[in-house]
Amino acid sequence: SRLQWSTAASMMVFAWLFAAFWSMMPLLGWGEYNYEPLRTCCTLDYSKGDRNYVTFLFALSTFNFMIPGFIMMTAYQSIHQKFRKTGHFKFNTGLPLKTLVICWGPYCLLCSYAAVENVTFIPPKYRMIPALIAKAVPTVDAFVYALGNENYRGGIWQFLTGQKIEKAEVDNKTK
Repeated sequence: SRLQWSTAASMMVFAWLFAAFWSMMPLLGWGEYNYEPLRTCCTLDYSKGDRNYVTFLFALSTFNFMIPGFIMMTAYQSIHQKFRKTGHFKFNTGLPLKTLVICWGPYCLLCSYAAVENVTFIPPKYRMIPALIAKAVPTVDAFVYALGNENYRGGIWQFLTGQKIEKAEVDNKTK
């Protein structure tokens, strides 16, 4: 079934309101922002392991990492099942979830570790790595979706070179 514009607009508004809610909570006193270790931009202040931080962190990681990860996993499993039935594999359905875990996992682990232990013994340069990887996710996701989908990949190739990619015969065997 096709996605209706009203449904897409509702989902977009929900996503923006959801993001605004979680980004405003530290400004309203639940959680706290502070400079990142190298003082280039701000992030959650995970140097304070107080109760306020711990409750915010666990709510944040549940509603912004675990639940979306579960939704992605079930949705992409459903897409994969449909691809297996039709024999037309359009993209790697496991890649988006792997990207989420690989890119956001280190930052989530660092913040979770900070909830129970003091992380200031880790040098600031090393504490910046998970944040930088997490901030690169929009770019990584663009490449995952653009290069991982055969339709987009063919369109990008045609745009860059002016040549159309001839579609090869798809082997209907499932792997």
